[in-house]
Amino acid sequence: MVAEQLAHPTVAGIARGDLDDRAFRYWLEQDHLYLLDYARAFSRLAWQAPDGHLADLVGIAHSTLTEELALHRSLSGEFGADLTTREKGPACAAYTAWIVEAAADYRDGLAAVYPCMWGYNRLGIALAADRPDEPRYRRWVDTYADPGFTALTERYGRMLEEAGPDPERAERFFREGMRHELAFWDTPFTG
Repeated sequence: MVAEQLAHPTVAGIARGDLDDRAFRYWLEQDHLYLLDYARAFSRLAWQAPDGHLADLVGIAHSTLTEELALHRSLSGEFGADLTTREKGPACAAYTAWIVEAAADYRDGLAAVYPCMWGYNRLGIALAADRPDEPRYRRWVDTYADPGFTALTERYGRMLEEAGPDPERAERFFREGMRHELAFWDTPFTG
């Protein structure tokens, strides 16, 4: 499923550094809205978390709202993105509704939110092997390939394992999340 994302026209354009600015602008605006609900999902999970996971989940929610959204704000000016008045497109609305609802159950929610973190880390690492020359896209790639983000992703994976979800159910939630991730790359400006 990561290979499908790497082949997607939006991700391929980021990798080459020649993605139409309108496509990345749309993605930034949608991802900004997504990340607000992503933080809500982590907060919902934190409410249910065992003591050993609480600080990590609150930390991820905080990091999403501060560090990850700071990247979006810095890139928004460079792409002319409007992070204040956009409405969710169909893919964003479907994904955020699903992820916040899935977070009502601790184990299901952990499996549902993992594809975003894990997938972006895998994309960042894959794209970092041949970083785009375009500095705006290179900054995006570097964020998700960063060793600190990799460590956070690995810690989250351990929390998911520690929660002991039913493996088949967790895989269903993970795969559904990955399907949402792939659909999220669609913009009106790419094929």
